[in-house]
Amino acid sequence: MDFRQLRYFVAVAQELSFSRAAELLHMSQPPLSQQIKLLEEDLGVLLFERTRRVVKLTHAGTLFYECAREILDQYAAVRELCALTKDGQAGKLRVAFTASVPMFEAFPRLLQDFRRLYPRIEMDLRHMSTGEQLQALNANELDLGFLRPSSSFETPPALIAQDLWHDELMLAVGQDHPQAHPDVATSLYDLADEDFILFPQALGCGLFEHISTLTAQAGFAPNIVQEVRENSTTLALVAAGLGVSIVPSIYTHTKPPGVVFKPLHGAPTQSRIVMACSRENPNASLALFLAHVRATPGEGGSAEAGFAVQ
Repeated sequence: MDFRQLRYFVAVAQELSFSRAAELLHMSQPPLSQQIKLLEEDLGVLLFERTRRVVKLTHAGTLFYECAREILDQYAAVRELCALTKDGQAGKLRVAFTASVPMFEAFPRLLQDFRRLYPRIEMDLRHMSTGEQLQALNANELDLGFLRPSSSFETPPALIAQDLWHDELMLAVGQDHPQAHPDVATSLYDLADEDFILFPQALGCGLFEHISTLTAQAGFAPNIVQEVRENSTTLALVAAGLGVSIVPSIYTHTKPPGVVFKPLHGAPTQSRIVMACSRENPNASLALFLAHVRATPGEGGSAEAGFAVQ
């Protein structure tokens, strides 16, 4: 039995006429009858009752008809899926992001619009630090990363990257802290003697590197009293008066109780969100996502023409 015989059988079963089925199949009747006979011999049952005037499905033929239609429908769906996979419209895209990236309004909108355009592309979303993403991209364990690198970050030769969004690093202090007063202008020099709550350096966090660079320029190394992996926990500890922190300004939208955010004067505090991928990633779905970003107003429209998988 093959798919050709299944198509022949379904045509005859629907028309209940070998001549009409042969016409629809653009073939002569004798070869069609011969293929149905071979199918019946293979199955060991009669599928049709034939007389000079009437062609009817037998009980076995009726049961087989439902199965045959289902098999042909599944085969058609698989063929369509394979065709979509060839140009990337079906497949899997492994995407990672740092903790603050989903807080940018544009990020969930990018994903939502892409999934609407390409519903057969599975999005494997992962929360990873910048350092973890860079390692995964180099190891081809990740297709696309949304990073928050340090201010000194330079794109490795094996990757291509594009700045998407930016915010500012701000001081986060408890509401009873002296620096919390709105009339007090705060610089990094004012924080040399403070206790800090920061991300662990070992996490490979670009934010930690950026903060370390800023404090080094101000002439001190931060006295870290607590390492925390989540900014929500960081802000809770700041509210409890256990120390101060420096966080991206996107977190001001969360408005945690007991925390005051202050700008840091006299320092290069701008922080970037960067999209990065491997230059030689063969995933066709990745190329579609990059094209989607470039076509989205305000996101990738001004991207360099060279930002494409080679």
